[in-house]
Amino acid sequence: RGPTMASGAGDGSGALRRCLAVLRDAKDDNEQFAALLLVTKAVKAGEVDAKTRRQIFDAIGFTFPNRLLTSRQPPAGCPEHTFRALGLTLLACFCTDPELAGHSQILNKIQAFSDVVASPCPPECTSMVDDAYQCLSAVLATARGPRELVTKGALSALCQAYVSGTYGSDRALTLLLGLLAVAEAKCWQRGSSHLLAVLSKLSSDFLKAEDLTKFELCEVLPHFIPLSPPLTQDSQGSECLRRLYEGLAHILSSKLSHSQRDPALKLAACLVQACGSDWIPAGSAGSKFLALLVNLACVEVRLTLEEPDPLVTEGKKEVMTACYVLIEMGIQECLREEKPLLEDTQKMQLMRIMEEAFGAIIFYLSQVKQEELQDPFVFASVRVLGAWMAEETSCLRQEICELLPFLVRYAAKLFREGSPAESLPEEELGSTEGSGSALDALRFLLPGFCHLTAEDRPRDILISEGAPALLCDYFQRQWEVLMSEPESLAPLTNAEMSLQTACGVFLNLVVTAPDVIRQDKTFSSLMSLLLKCLPRLLPHNDRLVLAANVATLGLMMARILASSAVLQGTQPAKEFFGAAVRLLSQAHTAQAEPGSDGLAMAVSATYASAWADVRELWFLGMQALAGCVPHFPWLPQILLQARWLEDLSELLTRVAPASVDFELVTAFQGVLVELARASKPCRDAILLQHGREWANLFGMAALEQCLCEQ
Repeated sequence: RGPTMASGAGDGSGALRRCLAVLRDAKDDNEQFAALLLVTKAVKAGEVDAKTRRQIFDAIGFTFPNRLLTSRQPPAGCPEHTFRALGLTLLACFCTDPELAGHSQILNKIQAFSDVVASPCPPECTSMVDDAYQCLSAVLATARGPRELVTKGALSALCQAYVSGTYGSDRALTLLLGLLAVAEAKCWQRGSSHLLAVLSKLSSDFLKAEDLTKFELCEVLPHFIPLSPPLTQDSQGSECLRRLYEGLAHILSSKLSHSQRDPALKLAACLVQACGSDWIPAGSAGSKFLALLVNLACVEVRLTLEEPDPLVTEGKKEVMTACYVLIEMGIQECLREEKPLLEDTQKMQLMRIMEEAFGAIIFYLSQVKQEELQDPFVFASVRVLGAWMAEETSCLRQEICELLPFLVRYAAKLFREGSPAESLPEEELGSTEGSGSALDALRFLLPGFCHLTAEDRPRDILISEGAPALLCDYFQRQWEVLMSEPESLAPLTNAEMSLQTACGVFLNLVVTAPDVIRQDKTFSSLMSLLLKCLPRLLPHNDRLVLAANVATLGLMMARILASSAVLQGTQPAKEFFGAAVRLLSQAHTAQAEPGSDGLAMAVSATYASAWADVRELWFLGMQALAGCVPHFPWLPQILLQARWLEDLSELLTRVAPASVDFELVTAFQGVLVELARASKPCRDAILLQHGREWANLFGMAALEQCLCEQ
């Protein structure tokens, strides 16, 4: 059995040193084994400091533990797993040194550790399992560890250990939480079925629990709800969502303390971010639950923000941000027309309740001090207010107008400074942006600004606070981001959406405040940028809506900035107008009319899917193009080179006049009249294309008169 180690520290250390010498020098296996038992006994008793641990490693290295792990011949009278247990104890000892924990000799044993924790554990093997978990925990804390754990089987083993409830399964759950915290995307990519099995067990336990475990699980469950792929796409995931819905409905319909309700609200917010409202069933029970959820969130916001105690608010920021996510869902559901979850009376009630909550949010933001501007909770509050402003401008108009100077200055500060995202975790911010990116408040405020620039008082405030210049700079930055993004058929990117919405703000300013466009020098810079943007956008059919926005805005601004140097027949100006003409001319085509042998005017196939978003821009663009012709003597030549007159003549000649509505005729006529007045070559070309005949045929009286006069 080998010599026993004395209890005194000095004697123990001396005995350990003697054993290390034996381990180094012994050639007899029995002698070496006896010394090894003494070493592992000291390790288990916690009698090994960092220096001694390094001495043990220097004495035996990885070679000896490797032999122990692979040995299948235990000493006489010892259990079968004896050598493996000794090897694991030594490796667990080494792993307490971070440098050794990241060593390739440890990393390549991840599968061995995983096999131990995932296997059934007899009572005499618990120390092996403890050592294996210690090794895995140490590996997780290293730089390469998380990736190695995922790729070498530890993820699936930990999931299996937790689901089967083997010895140490609580440590398996802790390790899974740590792994998901640093490598969530890779975990779901490589082990979605295993993680779903864990979520299935957690959701089942959550539904069944009738004690404090239910609230503890509320804290754990969000870590196992993936943002992608959606749980609703999988039958097992859908069943998990059903259990979570029922469990939350039970919790939130009960009388709860704050410490019990807060985790439930955070879990609900996590589900909303992952699945929207799809996890809430349709019908009376689901609509009542949704209304309750939003109601509770609004009450929480009002209680915390209406009379803010800095200490209380600081401790509630996490749950408050979850409430913001729930309120934003409430806004979306109140506006939803197709298969709504809420009845009309519920929508009206919720809008009133949310109005009160947003009153509290506005009050809170109005109290924010300069030194608090970097607080992520301020950003979350601005973000949710942006969602409200995007949809509802009539309520709280006075309060929002008073807050506008703060919102502009706040957004400008983040933008100008490229504010680092010392951000809340993604699930708390309610954002899909990675935590490495700058916080972009303008992206969330732009839709509201678009509405507000159509109204006199808020527009005047935005202009006086320098919002136009800020938005011009922002447009430039977002264009650079868009051009750096790889092309894809994916939905709109944040940059593309921001550019489209910014165009909407600028269009409002062009119509309602042309003097601002004319006098603010930043708009000359924006004009130069637009001239370059459109030719680059036009080849991309998937960016048709943005192209239509840029074309229309550029054409409308060109009328105001006609004297600008950049528009005096420069190459960029000619390329822009050429691209604009192509964009406008390709929107319509002749196609077979059902039940008739003739052809009818129709939106071309390329434009059809986006026409709902492009239609109004197309008509504005045609009107603006007509308005540009008198200002730019070189413009008629651009249209002649593009063969626009010939193509339009051919189109009008082929289609039945009854298929061309009055608004379309007016749009075509507006451009044709200006061309005929401004350019003899254009007038001759129109006449050559039988312009008088089809002008008469389509009721273009102004064009007929113009052609006759000249």
